Amino acid sequence: AALGLPRGVRLRRVELPMAMRSILAGIKTAAVINVGTATLGALIGAGGYGQPIVTGIRLDDTGLILEGAIPAACMALLVQGLFEGIERWLTPRGMRLEARQ
Repeated sequence: AALGLPRGVRLRRVELPMAMRSILAGIKTAAVINVGTATLGALIGAGGYGQPIVTGIRLDDTGLILEGAIPAACMALLVQGLFEGIERWLTPRGMRLEARQ
């Protein structure tokens, strides 16, 4: 406002880049939770990665539980990494947090 920027330019050039990390953190969290929640579909008969988990619990078979849990965990990590890359790509260079050595 002090520089005399119009509202739209101020939003696009200042406010959204500053809020980008928070916005993407919320989207990333929702996406990872979604992957974990998708395994619960087996409880209503929808199948998916949750089916071996539920069957393994019923049969007390750890191997069967892991057969569903490991791919679901890997998919959650993949979604997390994908959103980390998107965040890095969308965040302006001057606003990125650099890893400390």
